[in-house]
Amino acid sequence: MKLPRSYYNLLSFIGTAIAGISLFMMLYLFIIAIVFERSSSYLGLFIYIIIPVFLLIGLALIPLGMLFELRKRKKRGKDYLEKAWPIIDLNISKYRNAIIIFGIGSLFFLFLTGLGSYEAFHYTESVEFCGTLCHEVMEPEYVAYQNSSHSRVACVDCHVGSGADWFVRSKLSGVRQVYAVLRDDFSRPIETPILNLRPARETCEECHWPQKFYERQLRHSKHYLTDSLNTEWNISMQMKIGPTHSSLGLSEGIHWHINPNVKIEYIAKRDKRKKIPWVKYTNLETGEVTIYQDSIKPLKTDKIESSVPRNMDCMDCHNRPSHHYLTPQEFIDYAIASGDIPNDLPFIKKVSMDLFIDPYESIDTLNTEIERYVSSFYSNYESLDKELLIAQIDSAINGIKKAASTNIFPEMGVSWDEYPDHIGHKTYNGCFRCHSDNHVSKDGRTISKDCNLCHSVVKQGIKGNESVALVDESLEFVHPINIKGEWKDGLCVECHRYLYN
Repeated sequence: MKLPRSYYNLLSFIGTAIAGISLFMMLYLFIIAIVFERSSSYLGLFIYIIIPVFLLIGLALIPLGMLFELRKRKKRGKDYLEKAWPIIDLNISKYRNAIIIFGIGSLFFLFLTGLGSYEAFHYTESVEFCGTLCHEVMEPEYVAYQNSSHSRVACVDCHVGSGADWFVRSKLSGVRQVYAVLRDDFSRPIETPILNLRPARETCEECHWPQKFYERQLRHSKHYLTDSLNTEWNISMQMKIGPTHSSLGLSEGIHWHINPNVKIEYIAKRDKRKKIPWVKYTNLETGEVTIYQDSIKPLKTDKIESSVPRNMDCMDCHNRPSHHYLTPQEFIDYAIASGDIPNDLPFIKKVSMDLFIDPYESIDTLNTEIERYVSSFYSNYESLDKELLIAQIDSAINGIKKAASTNIFPEMGVSWDEYPDHIGHKTYNGCFRCHSDNHVSKDGRTISKDCNLCHSVVKQGIKGNESVALVDESLEFVHPINIKGEWKDGLCVECHRYLYN
């Protein structure tokens, strides 16, 4: 088949070869992904992003080579053209063939471009792309996400949301992040909170809208003490997330904070939002405004005047909705309750807690220390059944490793230590950032620390010997370890943040 003589040059040949090989590789990998049902973040990356770039480069080289060839011929005095543009005569076979090939090729290319762009868009929006492509960086977030209550919600539904403007922002931010990963220039761990995150009302409230919150709910928890029997301590609380009946709306309860008729603003000491010394309450119906300040460590006037208060939304409490890293207390209790760690192995709760006092350099170091410490602790332990003890030790080691692997990522510096969870107040200040009895208004009102504002204990105690409250009544909280009422005066975090027993 004859083509214009300008096509016959090295650069156009190279472009044709690149385009042909790229097209073949795209089709080949696409067939593998479909027929063999094999999929991975890297396969999708090559099919929809990397190889198409080479295809475009190859196709661009073909006319570029032809243009250079025409200029060379013109300079040599051959095929002299009176006009700047080439003359195309369809009666000449070589021009006719070029037009046919170009026309059919363009239609085919446009079809592939449309299909590829569509697939590339969906691929870059997929959980697989977000969670596994940059494995080192995103492994902690991806693992935590898979174990969260939002594990069936796509990453982009929360991190991007709908609309072209935030889509463009996310892609521009993504380019910067890819560049940082390639340069190995990113923080370990990733810094939070993300200050430019899309407002919760545009993402969270697509599913969890304020007008549809429900009445109070029961929450049951199992805890294990560090004695030889790993004594099980159960507690059930009525969580006052809403009023006594859903028909009352957001008139009371925890979610009152986002009542549409209420506006709460605050100023944090730093971007981490761990300390909140200034709170402003506005009743949008009556216009009532009350400002509370930390009476112990108040903000200076110039700091208040120079700060822009943040409107409180879902993320100020639910700051780890899909990427929550449990404390050793929590993930070991969960592993014992689920049976991954044998509850009848003496002192296993204490042994497990001892392992997580100091940080580790790598997950391999952590796993090695788990094996060494657990085996060493029980090496001289007297038991009537040595075979059973060995089996229990092996089971405990595997259970501890499994629990730790989903909550501790030493290579990225990720653990419960780095990412506080503002829900509750046991291990982190959370609610106590404001509800501390220290935030006082000018007229003497305080933001109360009363536990019963948010929850009430309806059942607690050692398994089989729990105290139970009557309907619509509550029990006074009893600490599993007798600390003589000290829990009433201090903050839970003062012990639970550092001591895991």
